[in-house]
Amino acid sequence: MKQNKNKIRISGVEHQTLYPVIMAVPETVKELTPRERVKFLSRQARQALEFSAERSRVPIGKLAQDERNAPLPFDGNYWSITHKTEYVGGVIAPSPVGIDIEKICSRTKSLFKKTATETEWALADMTFKTFFRYWTAKEAVLKAAGIGLKALSQCRVIQVPDAQHLDIEYDAKTYRIEHHYFDDHIASIVKNEFQINWTIV
Repeated sequence: MKQNKNKIRISGVEHQTLYPVIMAVPETVKELTPRERVKFLSRQARQALEFSAERSRVPIGKLAQDERNAPLPFDGNYWSITHKTEYVGGVIAPSPVGIDIEKICSRTKSLFKKTATETEWALADMTFKTFFRYWTAKEAVLKAAGIGLKALSQCRVIQVPDAQHLDIEYDAKTYRIEHHYFDDHIASIVKNEFQINWTIV
């Protein structure tokens, strides 16, 4: 196996490593007003993105979004961020990418039905952990596709090979997702052919 800084070659196929970065949100953020909190989380998610770019040895460029707030690539680099109450995350990639974080907690059964079909639920145990695997995976795919959650029902889980990965079909394409579990949370990223090296700050 031939290896260099960011790329490895396996069976003659070159794979590049993605470096998603997850950062804990300071407790003091809870004291901010809702508007100030959103601004802070957005800034911190951008900081996580900068860390990802640094680890990927990619000079960070101008970060812009289209009219749907979908991230626009810069210098051939794609990016995705996510910010929740306790954690934020960001990742740089050479192809469309999506990342999402959620805290694993209880949800109503009606939301289970809205998130996935009976066929999809038959692929894995119908637990809260699986619910958030499906939810974050589908949101990551829609981010990579530059589409909002309105297309959630068009994403289909087609395979669940193990606890860290699943495959989703959307718009006639298949996406491989990788999960990372930490502190009662789950992070999902569009993996496809890439190796994933997670960083928790």
